[in-house]
Amino acid sequence: MPITKFAALVAVLLLALPLAAEGQHAGKPVVGFLAAGTPTGWAHLVAAFNEGLKEKGYTDGDNITIEYRWAEGKFDRLPALAAELVNRRVSAMLAGGGRVTALRAKEATSTIPIIFVMGNDPVQGGIVNSLGRPSGNLTGVTLFSAELGAKRLELLKELVPNKAVIGLVENPRNPNLPSFMQSLREAVRVGGQQLIVVRATDAGELEAAFATLAKEKVGALLVSPDPFFNTNRPLVVSLSARYRIPTIYTLRDYVLAGGLISYGSSFPGAYHQAGIYVGRILKGDKPANLPVLQPSKFELVINLKTATALGLTIPPSVLVRADLVIE
Repeated sequence: MPITKFAALVAVLLLALPLAAEGQHAGKPVVGFLAAGTPTGWAHLVAAFNEGLKEKGYTDGDNITIEYRWAEGKFDRLPALAAELVNRRVSAMLAGGGRVTALRAKEATSTIPIIFVMGNDPVQGGIVNSLGRPSGNLTGVTLFSAELGAKRLELLKELVPNKAVIGLVENPRNPNLPSFMQSLREAVRVGGQQLIVVRATDAGELEAAFATLAKEKVGALLVSPDPFFNTNRPLVVSLSARYRIPTIYTLRDYVLAGGLISYGSSFPGAYHQAGIYVGRILKGDKPANLPVLQPSKFELVINLKTATALGLTIPPSVLVRADLVIE
């Protein structure tokens, strides 16, 4: 074969290689994972999501590819990250981390199926039209975590009945905050308590916030639902212990890490269900035909070791309602 013809053939083959590689992946769906948190803080949620996918026959790196995008608590990054996944032409997108993540995903596409996990009411938040028939390209799982502020306040009152000053630590950058604060302030007003609010967006501010709470002599503390606090669980728990403030959390993970008490839904369970929904959509189901899933129960977790360290006696009426007691 003449050199010129051989060179031309090699050039054609080299040009065809990327196309061949692309063809090999053409049949493998790509799933987008848009999250408000960090890879480290969400490792257990990612594992639960993958387990849900596996139940429907999908494994990352085998017959699907998962593209992760992490906002790392910076909510203003979400629009660009959502746009990246849309440009990647994902077959479905998981939107985790609250109402704002779901909204940014919804704004980015009206055609790609979106499965959200959020703590707020998705109907009230303008995400879907109804829980039973969400319509459009979104469905998912709601935990109603933000709406449980009044119940957590009630539990604190049972634990420390004589404490009239209650603290709250919040992240002012969280766009989900107003809906959470609305119900909580009403519960505080009805209960005749005083609420001291401190704010934190990084570790240094978190340290200062707890120092302020101690100075104000708060009798108990609520930690608002937020990816930043979830990611920094060990620090939050250690500060509560250092300043001896009885604290209630939204997730059992805090109590497993040494926190006092938590009340809320199972986040890993929610991401497991979200994985199942993504698997169903990859098999042909439409988001509009999949009802938004709601928690069947809320779990109460108590750490008796922490209670003893704080000099607290957990009332039997609270203990008997606990789903898990750490001794």
